[in-house]
Amino acid sequence: MFSLSDKTLGQDIISKIKKEKIKAKFMHVCGTHQDTIVKHGLDSLLKKCGISISQGPGCPVCVTTPLEIEKMLLLARNGAIVTSFGDMINVPGEYKSLGDMKAEGYDVRTVYGIEDAVKIAYENPSKDVVFMGVGFETTAPATAATIISNPPKNFSIFCCHRTMPYALKAILDIGELKLDGLIEPGHVSTIIGIKPYEFISKDYGIPQVIAGFEPIDVLMGCWMLVKQIKQGKTFVENEYKRVVHQEGNIKAQKILNEVFEPCDMKWRGFPVIAKSGLKIKKKFECFDASVKFEDTLKDLENKELHEPEGCLCGELLRGLVSPFDCPLFGQACKPETPVGPCMVSVEGSCNIEYRYSEK
Repeated sequence: MFSLSDKTLGQDIISKIKKEKIKAKFMHVCGTHQDTIVKHGLDSLLKKCGISISQGPGCPVCVTTPLEIEKMLLLARNGAIVTSFGDMINVPGEYKSLGDMKAEGYDVRTVYGIEDAVKIAYENPSKDVVFMGVGFETTAPATAATIISNPPKNFSIFCCHRTMPYALKAILDIGELKLDGLIEPGHVSTIIGIKPYEFISKDYGIPQVIAGFEPIDVLMGCWMLVKQIKQGKTFVENEYKRVVHQEGNIKAQKILNEVFEPCDMKWRGFPVIAKSGLKIKKKFECFDASVKFEDTLKDLENKELHEPEGCLCGELLRGLVSPFDCPLFGQACKPETPVGPCMVSVEGSCNIEYRYSEK
């Protein structure tokens, strides 16, 4: 069971959903939502109401591809100071992680933000410093702001930023799941607002709710989806009105548009998804590591990389399986010995399930 500050409200929402006697499959795309759902037992509670919820490609570390990791490993081997967030440092490429490279003596550093990487560049003017920019629309504005702030010339960004709406389109186009509703991510939505999701409801007939991160938010999001289904409606509804506004964060959107342009991008577990990536514009390419180190990285472009044997992270990110379906979960694959990124990242479904199933 879960603990709520207002249990009466939670019980009232559950009661309303039960009365509708509905069978529905929902998907969310946010690690924080997954944490809330598993921590408070909402998945089990909602199953009793006829609703199942799966986590889609909502973990930015998890969807980063082995090729992107291998490119960072190669830059480290060639003498660059490689920087990234802690979770990303520990995600395995084809055979090893940046953390493994650090243990071997290469200059790989964990940073808490891109500003830390810029500081390292100022402190090491004779060395190339590369920041691995990972994340969705939530973290991309910080990368964009850094680029227009004119950082030192020895600093560059290996851009792995992705955007969410076209990944949702890919899920629906692939057609492996019949989804009855989508719970959209609160953090991303604070930046992009509501409009970028509207084509999904219009073109695919899918109800959507932008939800916050408290247990009540998630339950209310499910209830709002249920109401849309029962009323035969399909639109984007905003449960998280206290934070998410119709137009989103205009200032952040402006800086994103100034620095980045959409590009086709591969996600782990997916084929290339059109318009789902962010590419640094040509006028800022002096800070684009993929351009700056093009000659160094070109040998990897056509290399075929393989996922770890037995790892089901790709299927997890498409919402096809649960962590318990993976034969490696809790056995060969644990947070201290991760095989795939879904066990490394605190936003990964395997990591979340493992942490709470241990309690």
